[in-house]
Amino acid sequence: MNYPILGYLSKWLIFDFGILIKVKEMASIYSYEYQMVINALRKARIEKGITQKRLAQALDRPQSFIAKIENGERRLDVVEFVHIAHLLSVDHGLILEKILFKKPPKKPKRAELIK
Repeated sequence: MNYPILGYLSKWLIFDFGILIKVKEMASIYSYEYQMVINALRKARIEKGITQKRLAQALDRPQSFIAKIENGERRLDVVEFVHIAHLLSVDHGLILEKILFKKPPKKPKRAELIK
């Protein structure tokens, strides 16, 4: 069986028995879902009156760590997400549920933009 070239491996899962299954590509920091996570954490931080500096201190990181996450300059990994959600008393499971069941806003059609 011919497998896809290396450039396509991120889009395909190859099982031992030779079956190829297409998988969704990893979301970028600009994806709707990722922005939902960051916005939920930022909103919780602000509503609780916690500064970026204070949150960063609790994580033993510099303030710029939180700023870069919130500004989209740095990607938040799943372990960091869980730690930050816990520190902010946010139910991380609830945020993930919203991602699974909420659809991104539709982009306006060209005709709607012209009106």
